[in-house]
Amino acid sequence: MKITGKAHKFERDIDTDIIIPASYLTTFDPDELSEHCMEPLDADFKAKVQPGDVIVADENFGCGSSREHAPVAIKGAGIGAVIAKSFARIFYRNAVNTGLPIFESPEAVDGINAGDKVSIDIEAGVITNETTGKIYRTPPFTGHLAEIIEAGGLIEYTKNRVTGSAAKAAPRTESRKPRN
Repeated sequence: MKITGKAHKFERDIDTDIIIPASYLTTFDPDELSEHCMEPLDADFKAKVQPGDVIVADENFGCGSSREHAPVAIKGAGIGAVIAKSFARIFYRNAVNTGLPIFESPEAVDGINAGDKVSIDIEAGVITNETTGKIYRTPPFTGHLAEIIEAGGLIEYTKNRVTGSAAKAAPRTESRKPRN
């Protein structure tokens, strides 16, 4: 899977209250949340984002409270991925669980400016600044994390597993013996 879009650059310590202010946590609807994404820093953020654009941020992106609303708001706004020097641990997992690809790459953050065209090959872990031609490598998602991202989040991944398992499983004709 490949993501291509314009870079939206942010500083360090972007907390979840900046990503989606607490006053908007009365809904989990991605469209409603996206209207207020990054509002404290840029009231017009949603209007500037095109589908597939990329957030590029300094250290500690997603710090603060452990709300899943933050990556949902980012995805709802049309952001295809986030590249940062580092992520708050709970935000990292919430992003994966909601199907938002995120990549730690200090070199890419330092080499990408606001407005640069960026492409990301998720499977290969390759970030390209299409404006400058510079290429950055980052570990790709592997195993279950890659499957969750590819499915669009943990809920879709689980639905696919249950549906796929149910369709493939042959009916049991023998009874299970109780364990001792």
